[in-house]
Amino acid sequence: MPTQLLVSSAAFLIADPARALMLNALLDGRALPAGELAYAAGITAQTASAHLAKLLDGGLLSVEAEGRHRYYRLADGHVAQALESLALIAPEGQLRRKPLSPEQRRLRQARRCYDHLAGRLGVALARALQEREYLRAAADKQFDVTAQGERWFSTMGLEVAGVASKLRPTARGLARQCLDWTERQHHVGGPLGVELMRLLCDKGWLKRSDATRAMRVTPAGWAGLKRELGIEEEALAV
Repeated sequence: MPTQLLVSSAAFLIADPARALMLNALLDGRALPAGELAYAAGITAQTASAHLAKLLDGGLLSVEAEGRHRYYRLADGHVAQALESLALIAPEGQLRRKPLSPEQRRLRQARRCYDHLAGRLGVALARALQEREYLRAAADKQFDVTAQGERWFSTMGLEVAGVASKLRPTARGLARQCLDWTERQHHVGGPLGVELMRLLCDKGWLKRSDATRAMRVTPAGWAGLKRELGIEEEALAV
């Protein structure tokens, strides 16, 4: 397709106010479900579904399945860059965000996703492990543990390789990229995610709630997370 047609096609898709609001809602890098995007744009679910189909066909969005749910994100960095450039010369639409209850705030900061750590803390942990090259994103929604990562996990008290390791990969791998339902970014699932949360609890860095899936970070936990991974409490406040 000629460049002029590609530009006009993308411009047509972005020009619609509802589609523009949905695209802007995804600028922070998260993946969101259709219902939340519909709410952000102030439109019905049926209307949002039609808009999302057009954005997918136009190559501006990609979609990821997690269980029974589908999450939408910007197709790539070029789309984000184009939207940010347009935002400099046009007023931003008003996004609608649902207010969080106190319990939802606690769950969003740190919680159990089945048997591994999720929420803002889980996502920050996954990001820090990748930034330090302890984990590396791999195909099929997995994480690979690097040699440097093996050494770090060992110093923390978790053997992930060799005869001393108790970890056994499942059909979905040793460490899985699990899409977080509040942050819409990936945290660490799979056997490694399970053992990592258990380790942090054993160290006294995390405490489980008896009533909910919320996890509480102890003062020793915040100190340890900052020392080992550069994760600070203030940055994760909800």
